Amino acid sequence: MKAMLIMCLCCFAVTSKAADNLLLVSIDGLRWQEVFQGYQNDVLNLEAFKDQKTGLEQQFHGSNAALKRQKLMPFLWDELAKNGVLIGNRDLGSKMQVSNDYWFSYPGYNELLTGKADPKIDSNKALNNANVTILEWLNKHANYQGKVAAFGSWDVFPAIINRTRSGIPINAGFESADWSKLSNKANWLNALQKQVPSPWDNVRLDAFTVGFAEEYIMAHKPKVIYIALGETDDFAHQGNYPEYLRGANRADQFIAQLWALLQSIEQYQDNTNLVITVDHGRGNSASSWQHHASPKAIKGYLKGLNQYKDGIPGAEQIWLAAMGPDVKNTGEMKNSQNFALDQVAATAISLLNLEHKDFATDIAPPLPILKKAQ
Repeated sequence: MKAMLIMCLCCFAVTSKAADNLLLVSIDGLRWQEVFQGYQNDVLNLEAFKDQKTGLEQQFHGSNAALKRQKLMPFLWDELAKNGVLIGNRDLGSKMQVSNDYWFSYPGYNELLTGKADPKIDSNKALNNANVTILEWLNKHANYQGKVAAFGSWDVFPAIINRTRSGIPINAGFESADWSKLSNKANWLNALQKQVPSPWDNVRLDAFTVGFAEEYIMAHKPKVIYIALGETDDFAHQGNYPEYLRGANRADQFIAQLWALLQSIEQYQDNTNLVITVDHGRGNSASSWQHHASPKAIKGYLKGLNQYKDGIPGAEQIWLAAMGPDVKNTGEMKNSQNFALDQVAATAISLLNLEHKDFATDIAPPLPILKKAQ
């Protein structure tokens, strides 16, 4: 009887242990509307998209919002929604927003990674972040030192994470893989990236970001992985709704691909939490969907959007999805309190079974998505 009791206690200790690994993914500027409703008819019906409308409807159509969103982001709705939690479906009374006063990328990423907004970050200029991110803090923690890595499509991420000070391996923009143990595929990606043109001068295609991340994961097995996808935001700024939708669909495929890779490796299998969110929202109408800016931003860095003197409604609205051994399996939140982007940092730390107040005492509290009491 004693032996059986000891075995039961040991099993409980193993199953109750928090996951050691974290995959944090951001999808730049992907609206909650597409995530929870699928493609938007008011945008797709614009004259500019009439030649592509039929094809997109065939690819992403459904008789209701649930079917449309599932076709757009099948991993999110077939896997994550059934095994995790989603925040931000305003149709169900679930609200999440940024807490910074600008509603664009650098302020949003700083808020996401540090747990609080910084009013001094008021542009997207690649200036080294004076604030310490959770990635930098974890990289100096005894359990995670040398086990943190970041990959981004936008070339400003080395500044946002402050590569010089943090010492974190960061591969972003058009940088080549330069770590030890380069695989044949990593070398191939290095060559291919120089041969394949990007539509933008400071953002590469997400396939390279994910490809480099996968090769690094297999070579170095980091415990904390941050991946920042960028296509959705840049296609939106171009006013290209068809490619914005396809970018969202590709992002979903990339996350599914990464998750499958992690589950195939013993270190990560059933021992990894996944968090997906965004840095800002977008305009909530057919005339403003491609933009995002607050009233304060329009008076300063984004003054080119001065026709929206009161800011772009909807650009502050965001969403989050998560699943893993330590995440509640509640599906879509309904009629919840308002949550904010600055809560993600404490949530990430808590998912690693660490105390978020050891990182900073003045950051927002974790989101109530963890299985254990907070």
